[in-house]
Amino acid sequence: MIYARPCAFVVKRNLCFLFTAAMLFASCTAHKKAVSHTSSVPVISNNEARRNNTIIQKERSEAIAAYVPFTVASYIERFKAIAVREMNLYGIPASITLAQGLFESGFGNGDLARIANNHFGIKCTSDWKGKSYYKDDDQVNDCFRVYDKPEDSFRDHSEFLKRKRYAPLFELDKNDYQGWANGLKQAGYATNPKYPQLLINVIEKYHLDAYDRPEGDLQKIKREDRVLAQINQNIGKAIKDSLVQNTPATKLYTIKTGDTLYNISKRFGLTVDELKALNNMADNSIKIGQTLVIAK
Repeated sequence: MIYARPCAFVVKRNLCFLFTAAMLFASCTAHKKAVSHTSSVPVISNNEARRNNTIIQKERSEAIAAYVPFTVASYIERFKAIAVREMNLYGIPASITLAQGLFESGFGNGDLARIANNHFGIKCTSDWKGKSYYKDDDQVNDCFRVYDKPEDSFRDHSEFLKRKRYAPLFELDKNDYQGWANGLKQAGYATNPKYPQLLINVIEKYHLDAYDRPEGDLQKIKREDRVLAQINQNIGKAIKDSLVQNTPATKLYTIKTGDTLYNISKRFGLTVDELKALNNMADNSIKIGQTLVIAK
């Protein structure tokens, strides 16, 4: 999250613009809304949250005391190579990643960035296994992800965008920051109607598009195929997880050593195809510990 401070404390006069834009943006990001549903956030009592926050207060104070504040220029210099790497892997323009990082983290000086290495305000979900940081946001004691290093936050941002609703964006050229800015808004990433122009203004003000790179037709096809295949896998995994979560335990089976789809299907009076259909499986691959639905 971003905390405003008087512009008198900012090293450069033009950073006042960024703080104003950041305050507008911080209240409208749909990805925060997308992960703040009660069903996807670990259940935690207020007492437990208070204990957790008490434990991290010392760490928080130490982190703030040791933290070297960023300027816009030093933030860009520090993270431009990371943004370029993510662009080359996923096709998200480096300028878009940098602009969003600047907004969400208060160019690296917000609490989440300083304490949790979280530069994009990404909250906990039910599958989050890492450390957590609790603070009031959309709800009291909202849970935010804690990363070992900022690079992990940038990678998680890229992974977050690998969702079905953002899939069409990966078919854009990886230097089309205007298309990405407008596409993110259309896909529901932000509720602020001025969001695309806010991003574009920051990109052009600080020349962030200098870090974007074009790609050849063959490179684009290969990159699209790779990323869209990953998105489809994520969609399939979400469907499987939903099937298991919404099925009574009496209709579930956990795979053990020596199991095959064939012997499991025979054991429960199914064909292999029926078993695969029940579990939305594209192939016969299974692993020990995996949970299967074995009855309608």
